[in-house]
Amino acid sequence: MNEHRIPLAGVIGSPIAHSRSPRLHKHWLRVYGLPGDYVPLHVEPEDLVEVIRSLPKMGFVGVNITIPHKVAVLELADLVTDRATLIGAANTLIFRKDGKIHADNTDGYGFIANLKQNAPGWNPAAGPAAVLGAGGAARAVIASLIEVGVPEILLSNRTRPKSDALKSEFGQRVRVVDWVQAGNMMEEAATVVNTTSLGMVGAAEFRVPLDGLRPGTVVSDLVYAPLKTRLLVEAEAAGCVAVDGLGMLLHQAVPAFERWFGIRPEVTQATRDAVIG
Repeated sequence: MNEHRIPLAGVIGSPIAHSRSPRLHKHWLRVYGLPGDYVPLHVEPEDLVEVIRSLPKMGFVGVNITIPHKVAVLELADLVTDRATLIGAANTLIFRKDGKIHADNTDGYGFIANLKQNAPGWNPAAGPAAVLGAGGAARAVIASLIEVGVPEILLSNRTRPKSDALKSEFGQRVRVVDWVQAGNMMEEAATVVNTTSLGMVGAAEFRVPLDGLRPGTVVSDLVYAPLKTRLLVEAEAAGCVAVDGLGMLLHQAVPAFERWFGIRPEVTQATRDAVIG
């Protein structure tokens, strides 16, 4: 690759206009005084292969991948990390100097790093984690919770077959709970995580009963629009430690930025402010 090129990165999705990632990476490029840029790229599924193959020729050092392309890009990669294989999706591509495409998934890393930063007393081994939802984000969350030593995952999804499929993949540490019982699993949980879009701006309301929440439980919502979801407001009122979803977005970007631009950025209050705008 030509060393005189300005390194470019970006995020590929459809739609993509809503993405906060450009604000985040541009903020870090400014803070660290680095040459480079980060752009949103709206790419339709039928154009994905052609676009990704041509990006390195334009000076791209890598891209983030979001809905609906996170599974499809695994087929395009020459190298796939263990965690991306386990999750069955990639959110980060690195275009290596030797021409190879390296796929990774930093969502689980971002989720755990966010908990450690915003719930510093969190102890994964303190008890089961109740996880709501069984989509791509849930896969990353479950894989990372098991990795850091959570003893059991209580998993509930609106359609049960998706939960059962995750149980068959992740094994004995996962116990499936029917959606009508989702509120009850919070009574047992030391950690509660919403990986669904419920409660997000424009999505259905989060209606799971929350009277089972106990003081001291760490409650995390991956939704970050609004920043304070109903789940987090009620969790705080119940004496829980509430962790919003914006921190996961910020932390999952750290390893990617480091690989692309050569500096490991820090997630600070200024980072949050820049992304919230």
